[in-house]
This record gives sequence, structure tokens and C-alpha cells, in this order.
Amino acid sequence: MSPVSILMRSIRRPRSSPNDRELRLWKVGRALTVTFAVAVLAAGSAFYSLVVLLDIQEIDTTAKLDAKTLFDLVKLSFGVVAGAGALVALVVAYRRQRVDEAGAHRDATRLHTERFSQAVDKLGSDSPAVRLGGVHALAGLADDAPDDGLRQTCIDVLCAYLQLPFTPDPGTDPAVQEERHRYLAFRKVRHTILRLIGDHYRRPRGTHRSWEGCDVDLTGVTIDGSMDFRGAVFSSGMVDFSGAVFSDGTVDFRDTVFSGGAVNFIDATFSGGAVSFGGATFSGGAVYLHGAVFSGGEVSFNGAVFSGGAVFFSGAVFSDSTVYFSNAVFSDRVVFDSAVFSGGAVFFSGAVFSDGAVFFSNAVFSGSNVSFAGSTGSTPQGLLTAVGTPAPAEVVLSSAWLPPVP
Repeated sequence: MSPVSILMRSIRRPRSSPNDRELRLWKVGRALTVTFAVAVLAAGSAFYSLVVLLDIQEIDTTAKLDAKTLFDLVKLSFGVVAGAGALVALVVAYRRQRVDEAGAHRDATRLHTERFSQAVDKLGSDSPAVRLGGVHALAGLADDAPDDGLRQTCIDVLCAYLQLPFTPDPGTDPAVQEERHRYLAFRKVRHTILRLIGDHYRRPRGTHRSWEGCDVDLTGVTIDGSMDFRGAVFSSGMVDFSGAVFSDGTVDFRDTVFSGGAVNFIDATFSGGAVSFGGATFSGGAVYLHGAVFSGGEVSFNGAVFSGGAVFFSGAVFSDSTVYFSNAVFSDRVVFDSAVFSGGAVFFSGAVFSDGAVFFSNAVFSGSNVSFAGSTGSTPQGLLTAVGTPAPAEVVLSSAWLPPVP
């Protein structure tokens, strides 16, 4: 199966758009009837309100129809006819405007679809340069898409490209130099997609953040390059790294704000490179690291603020990485239940724990160097039980949590 076929089968159905219903208009007769009824009700309500406000008790009657009264009736009749004509013109103009807007949207969608097909064809090219052109074309189409559904489709295709079978580096043996050059060229395409995703999420406030609220599906992707999310705001949508492998490069979430939506690292593997959440703020939504494996490299949550939403490390395995939570502030739900600390080092030095915010129930401490030195606040729930008494030498607890020496 060609790369283009795989990509097209991998993308999800586009989200429905309000524009899909633009031509579901009432028939003219029905629209006019409803418009006249609303106009009569509005006029009657206004007349009745004036009668009540002016406290009119009765209407003076006369047996004669004088010229002034007749002239007033004629003016009223012409006014009613003019008002009816204006209502008809308004309904017709409204329908024409809606039809024109729908036609413009169809034209924009048709042009977008043509450009989309051309860009996807480029992604299936044997030439790395042509594939790079397709990547930039799809990113531009996502920015210019006439609705969110088409924008999401472009993003899905870029993510699906990263999910294609990953070919590792063939090495530096002279016999495979041609293969390695091809590998490096196609790796450049992958790294360009990773960079473009990061660029779109860290645009400064006040600029057009066209991808905000869209889903980014990077499940199972091998992240062997750098992604820069510094200062990004995740306020909706889903960014999914579940099952991803971080094997090289740097993924930077420093000073990122997680205020809604969700970021998913379930079963992700951190086996090399560095991932940093330093200074990040978790104030809403959720971040999932269920079953994540920290088996190499460095992951930093230094100075992160957990003040809302929830962050789940339940079942995570810390086996050979260095993970920092130093000076982090835990004032809302952070869960380490059933986490396994079996190697490497995890530092909570200087962290601040609010009452009932952090959970270590059934965690296993069997080999990692874990330090809570200088931590303040309430003892995390289940921590002392999980560590055991006396605490193993590789686990350093805050002096404020230790029982008094008799």
C-alpha cells in the first residue's frame, strides 16, 4: 500500500461545521408568513404597551368620517403596504445573502479540496524535497481552511505521516551510505512536521492561533527530534502522545499553560533526550501519564505549578531516568498511585505539598534514588506506608514528615 493510501485511511472524519446547514432555508411562503406574524405580534405588543402606559380608557367615536381622518387612513394604508414590501425585500435579501455565502463557502471548499489532494500527493512522492513541499502546503492549508473540520483533516494527515512505520538509522557503515542519506532526508521531513506543530501551539497571545482547539494525534509516534511548546496554551482539544517513544532531541513544555482540554502521555516511553515541563502551570483539564516508562534521558517538572485539573502518574515506571519535581507546587490532584520507582533518580526537593493533593498509594520504592529533602506542607497521602518503616536508604524524606525520635 502506498504512503498516500495509508495516510488517507488514517485520517478521521472531519468535524461537522455550521456551514454544512447553510442551505437548509425555509421556503419563501413560509418565511414571509412567519415574518408577517412576528411583525404583527410586535406591532400589537407595542400598541398595547402604549395604551397601558398612556392609561387610555376609551376611544372617542364620531358618526362622521371627515377629510382629515380619511387622509390619515390613506396614509396608514400606504404605510402598511410599504412595510409589507420592506418585509418582503428583507426576507428576499436575507435569502440571497445566505445563498451567496453558501456559494462562496462551496467555492472555498472546492479550492481547498483541490489543493489538499495535491499536497497529499506530494507526501507520497519518492523525493524528500517534494514531501517537504507537501508538508508546508498542508500546514498552510490548515491555517487557511474555511472551517474547523477541514483544518482538522489537514492536521490529521500530518500526524498520520508521523505514524507511518519508522525506519531506524542504518548506521555509518560505508556499505549503507546511500540508504543512510535517504534516511536522513526523510527524517528531515518528520522533524519539519514536529517543528510546525510546536510553532503553531506557541504563537504569542494576540496573534492568530488557527490550530488552537484542534486535536493532535501523535499516538505511537517516535519523537527523535525537537518539539518546542514553550509558552503554549492548551485550553481545549486533545494532544495525544500515548504510546509515543521519546528517543532523542528535546521536547520543551517550559512555561506552558494547561488550562483545559487534555494532554495524554499514557504508556509513553522516555528512553532518551530530554522532556521539560519546568515552570508549566496545570490549572485545568488533565494530563495523563498512566503507565509511562521513564527508562532514559531526563524529564523535568522543576517549578511546575499543579493548581487545578489533574495530573496522573499512576502505574508509571521510573527505571533509569532522572526526573525532577524540584520546587514544584502541588496544590491540586497529582496521582502517583501504583507508580514503580525501580531505578534512576526522582527529585522532589523543595516541593510544596498542599493537604490531600498528592497520592502515593501502593507505590513501589525498590531501587530509585528518591528525594523529598526540603519539601514542605502535608505528607502526600499513602507515601509513608508505601515507603515503609524504616525508609530505605535510597529514599530521603522531608524532616517534617518523619516521626519524632524517642
